[in-house]
Amino acid sequence: MTVSAVASAVPRGTVLIEADLERSTTKRVGRRILPFVFVLYIFNFLDRSNVGLAALQMNKDLGFSPAAFGLGAGIFFIGYALFEVPSNLLLVKVGARRWIARIMITWGLIAVGMMFVRTPVQFYVLRFALGVAEAGFFPAVIYYLSQWFPASMRASSMAKFMIAIPLSGLLGGPLGGWLLGFDDRLGLQGWQWLFLIEGVPSVLLGIVTLRYLTERPEEAKWLTAEQRNWLARRLEQDRREHPASHGLPPLRALLHPLVWLAAIIQLLLTTASYGYLFWGPLLIRETLHISNFATGVLTGAIAVISAVGLLLVGASSDRAGERPGHAAACAAFAMLGCIGAAATADPVLRFASLALMQISVVSFLAPFVTIPTMLLSGGSAAVGIALVNAIGSVGGFIGPYLIGFLRTRTGRDESAFIVLAIMAAIATGILLYLKRSPLLARRLASP
Repeated sequence: MTVSAVASAVPRGTVLIEADLERSTTKRVGRRILPFVFVLYIFNFLDRSNVGLAALQMNKDLGFSPAAFGLGAGIFFIGYALFEVPSNLLLVKVGARRWIARIMITWGLIAVGMMFVRTPVQFYVLRFALGVAEAGFFPAVIYYLSQWFPASMRASSMAKFMIAIPLSGLLGGPLGGWLLGFDDRLGLQGWQWLFLIEGVPSVLLGIVTLRYLTERPEEAKWLTAEQRNWLARRLEQDRREHPASHGLPPLRALLHPLVWLAAIIQLLLTTASYGYLFWGPLLIRETLHISNFATGVLTGAIAVISAVGLLLVGASSDRAGERPGHAAACAAFAMLGCIGAAATADPVLRFASLALMQISVVSFLAPFVTIPTMLLSGGSAAVGIALVNAIGSVGGFIGPYLIGFLRTRTGRDESAFIVLAIMAAIATGILLYLKRSPLLARRLASP
């Protein structure tokens, strides 16, 4: 029986009480969980991406070529992809709370260790190790949130978590630009201070996670008994009504065809996203001929607009109860941004194109990440999300390395952005197919 059918079958007063209980419960859950996981993801993204700002100094200090930097920046995602699914298989066994804490503590320690890099080989090894340490964090949190928020609220709730992606740039851009000015303080260079100051909080937050997060709604003493019961009923109703594969063993989720289709889409768009993430500061500085600090401020401004776009697209997707079409529109705008970055020589237009590309890719995440949680449930959802993220994260290797390789060979990067535009166009086409296919559209529709 659907929610509307239930509502029509019970007295109006009961419906009003149910609506009040829904509002109070989801509000309390949101206030308790979302700000905390948002902070966790801020530092997760800072520690994986701050190498882009560090490169403004580090490459010159250590004599890294564009190809060496691109390989080191991207090799993170090889370790990440290889250990993503195994990480989430362990998550199912030990629980999200403990596993998220373990991930944070280990990645924080390795992130601090980046300050001791001296050679390209050391750079590659530590970036690979950082990827291994971080593997599983994002799908673990997405899985965790799916255990607390009803399906009809997931795009907007996950958007509130994922605004940490762009807002890490708002914090990391100016902070990183400021820390780069710490040259020769206590014998450390600015890029070393950047890795140190941004790595330590991750270790501390990992320890806090063990005490703060609650594993399941049934254990939430910060909810009333009535609220716990309502949330358990609503989540069970979602499991009955949406078409997730019930009872599918976790490893069988690795063979789900729609999971693989979602993974291909994420791979195509992630390539553009991380191409910008690691090369964006250098490209913006070279395009506009500005200082390191001004570069940090501009990357922060792009981050703010990206966060707004993510929230707006997530809210729109929830209101419409539609996912693939919203994601397709964002992918199309990302394609236009890539074309603009490749085709224009005007500094302002090129900067605007780079910004459009990043804003669009970030906004795409809000409707897209809900898709695997609607295809699978329980442990299979954790593994399915991990597979999508693992395949997608390979784009984090392709994007930075593609730009670095072509810059080393040709001294330019226009051809790299043409490739990224083609990949975004393919992703747009697949998403439009999902939207227009009657069978797939029914499976991806919100309950």
